[in-house]
Order: sequence, then structure tokens, then C-alpha cells
Amino acid sequence: MAHILIFGCGAIGQQLAVELIHLGHHVTGVKRTPPKVQHGITYFAADISQAASLEGLNGHYDLLLFIVSSSDRSEASYHDIYETGLTNVLTKHPTTPCFFISSTSVYGENSGAWVNEDSPTAPTERTSQLIVSAEQRVTAAHPDNVIIRFSGIYGSGRHYLLKIAQFSPEVQRTPPYYTNRIHQQDCVHSLLFLINKRLSNQPLASCYLASDNAPAPMWEVMSWLTKQMNCPAPTEAPAKNPVTANKRCDNQRLKDLGYTFIYPSYQEGYREQLND
Repeated sequence: MAHILIFGCGAIGQQLAVELIHLGHHVTGVKRTPPKVQHGITYFAADISQAASLEGLNGHYDLLLFIVSSSDRSEASYHDIYETGLTNVLTKHPTTPCFFISSTSVYGENSGAWVNEDSPTAPTERTSQLIVSAEQRVTAAHPDNVIIRFSGIYGSGRHYLLKIAQFSPEVQRTPPYYTNRIHQQDCVHSLLFLINKRLSNQPLASCYLASDNAPAPMWEVMSWLTKQMNCPAPTEAPAKNPVTANKRCDNQRLKDLGYTFIYPSYQEGYREQLND
């Protein structure tokens, strides 16, 4: 049995914790306001941006997961999490190996080219720059730390594209503007897969890109969704200039390690959502 510490028990963190408990592990979840229904998770109430609130979080942990998301898209919120909050966590648990959940927003690619774990991380947005800086500090803090970069997450309770598809959206068609997706279930199970590898003392790379097998032009995705939903087809929008983020995410490193995606493309994932 491993003792696992999860910072940020939102939808993904909580589901991951429940899966780990079913496997016999002990999970402590750190959350600003713990839920009333705790599913066997030992919760610790804390605000990671306040170092004093972590003072009582003691004990030995075999692995730490940082799955904290910002409350909004402001630079101040990102600074609280990825600068102040992360520093407080690493200071409190300097020797505990960490899985840091990052984002594919760290890439600066804007021409639709493929990116992987070794591609440059030079985003133009300040919020994404804060994530890059956080990644660098995590990597430097411990040789066994691992970065996992998720692309656009969809699934239960995440209906952003479905809402857009209802209203005949304007979408860039030429040149293609790519969207990269990962279903929430694949977020949980890819993390569970990597945790099992770590706890079995199997070597891991320092970074994994977790996105499904099929980056697709947004025009294709919206055309498919509107057809499935019997909504008016998208209309063609003029090309944006400049484009701030346009890339295709290569997940080969994760697949080479042995992970098989539950939802290999947006069609499998969204078809299930629409049927539900």
C-alpha cells in the first residue's frame, strides 16, 4: 500500500483518488473546502497559496500529485497556484516525488505543426508562461518528478464544444486550426497507469504529453458535432492573423510506454456524451 498525496481534488483528482483507494492505497486529498461525501479519501483543508495552512500536513508520502486548477483565467490566479502555491507545496514536501499536471498551452506553436515532449515551450500568453516556469521548478526540485501535459479536457460536466455547436458557430476552415482533446476518463486512467509504473519501480521519462490519437481541424470537429446534434452546420470564418495557438499533439511517448486510450478520438468520446 502506498501513501499518496493529491493537491487539488476536483473532478479528476477525486476520481483518481477513488480508483487508488480501490487498489488498496491510502490517499490524502488537499482541497480548500473538502466535500461532505468523502469516498474514503482523507481530506486536509488548505489553501496552498497560504503556507501557514499547510503546517499540519505532515507524515511520509510515497508520491505527490499536483492537480490544481485556477479559479479563473487571470494572471493573478495563475500566480497564486503556479508560483506561490507550488513553491509552498515543494517547500513543505521537498523529497516526495511529484507528478505535476500541466497543459499543452505551454507550447508556442501556431502553424499547425506537430509538437511532442521535446518541442520548445515558448508561449506568448503570460498565464502559460507561469505554467512553463512551474514545470521548470518541478523538474529541478527532484530527479524523479514527472510532468504530464493534458490537452483540452472534455467529458462529464465539460460541454464547452457541445454548447458552441448548438448555435451555427463561425469556424476557421483554411488554413486548418487544430484542436487537441483528451477525455476526462483518459486523464484519470493515464495518471493511474503512470502511478502504477512508478510504484512498481519502472523507469519513467521526465515528461509525457497526454492527448488522444487524433488532433483534428476545428472545422471538422464542429461539422461532425452539428451533424450529430441535428444543428445548423458551422459557417466559415476568416482566418485569424496572427494565430496564438495552433498545433497537433504527438502522444507517442505515452503509447510506447503501454497506455491505450479509452477514447482514441473525439468521435468516440463525444458520441458517448451525446448518447447520454
